[in-house]
Amino acid sequence: MVHTVSRKVPLVDLGDGTALLTDRYELTMLQAALRSGTADRRAVFEVFARSLPAGRRYGVVAGTGRLLDAIEAFRFGRAELEYLTANGIVDEPTAQWLENYRFSGHVWGYSEGDCYFPESPILVVEGTFAEAVLLETIALSILNHDCAVASAASRMAQAAQDRPLIEMGSRRTHEHAAVASARAAYIAGFATTSNLEAGRRYGVPTAGTSAHSFTLLHDSERHAFEAQLASLGESTTLLVDTYDVERAVRTAVELAGPSLGAVRIDSGDLGVMARSVRDQLDSLGAHDTRIVVTGDLDEYGIAALAAAPVNGYGVGTSLVTGSGAPTASLVYKLVARSDTPSAPMRPVAKRSPGKPSRGGRKAAVRRIDGRGTAYAEMVTTGEPAPGPNDRVLLAPLVRDGEVVGREPLQAARERHAASIAELPPTALQLSKGEPAVPTEFIDGGPRH
Repeated sequence: MVHTVSRKVPLVDLGDGTALLTDRYELTMLQAALRSGTADRRAVFEVFARSLPAGRRYGVVAGTGRLLDAIEAFRFGRAELEYLTANGIVDEPTAQWLENYRFSGHVWGYSEGDCYFPESPILVVEGTFAEAVLLETIALSILNHDCAVASAASRMAQAAQDRPLIEMGSRRTHEHAAVASARAAYIAGFATTSNLEAGRRYGVPTAGTSAHSFTLLHDSERHAFEAQLASLGESTTLLVDTYDVERAVRTAVELAGPSLGAVRIDSGDLGVMARSVRDQLDSLGAHDTRIVVTGDLDEYGIAALAAAPVNGYGVGTSLVTGSGAPTASLVYKLVARSDTPSAPMRPVAKRSPGKPSRGGRKAAVRRIDGRGTAYAEMVTTGEPAPGPNDRVLLAPLVRDGEVVGREPLQAARERHAASIAELPPTALQLSKGEPAVPTEFIDGGPRH
């Protein structure tokens, strides 16, 4: 049984706050806006991706829970303010404003675990310009990383079908990114992680047994297996490719008997090795002993092993680097603002070549046909008009500065499974192609 951690334990040491996990230009913009008298203008920012990574059919929203923790901890204490003023980053009036900073606006977003497509407004932030602009860097830092990892993890989980996946990329990324990666991978379908901090903090199930060094430590492979079995029992997983695989499998079954839990193969032609090991295990009567494979796997390598007698996969480097797409390419853009603090908001948009944006605060609805299959992502500046089978996608996350959208990690994991189930079959193809669900933009006039 997996116990969900109910208490909030942020990824970083939030005792020092998250306010300086940001870019300098957020504060220089704030200072200039305070001087010009525009800081209190109402504003709407949106997070979206103009496109998906090449060949991807969908993206996965992850990191929302971590972002909510970060917004709550976004405070400028004495140490932060002393650093900012001593280094000439902000002037004294700006420092005084920052001393009392608390985000008091509203945030809506796609629920964690849901899928998204180009132009999907996965996060909408409304407040004064001064309050909302300061959240840009922390929002993009968290969402770009976690969405990239979750999107890669989802593809791997679909390629693995019903075979479990263990996340084991901690040694291939930053120590804090490793915890976030394990969380994102679990949302997208991974069964376990090797990272203990992800287990403690988020309740992600953990797994792991031994590395080649443990075998090399002992005088023989037999001695290493005996020690591991004595410590962990017959249900453990023995690593069998340190020396000679055939001899290791024979020794493993001899020592553990046919109730040996699993063997792990970490090198060589994994498909060929798995078939050979399966035949050997069966010949030794170990019909229920599972075969786990690891070693630079990605979604393509996993898919190539679909016909092999493999019972589970361990994935590291490809997962924590987004399998070639280490960022989700999300942007945080101002789409509406007022001319005075009390005036109605009006659309604003960039016209930069190659980087245009669409003005106006958006709503989004996923169109679902009578068979339960998504066929369009409707993004509109008007009021959404969902049909009987459609889903309204933006949910309240922060209201008047108070977090209202926090939820158990298991809810995001279940939501992702449901979101994947409603996508058309093309979404699960690993070959290059267009997004599985096209985005339809409808100009419905400004929303207030």
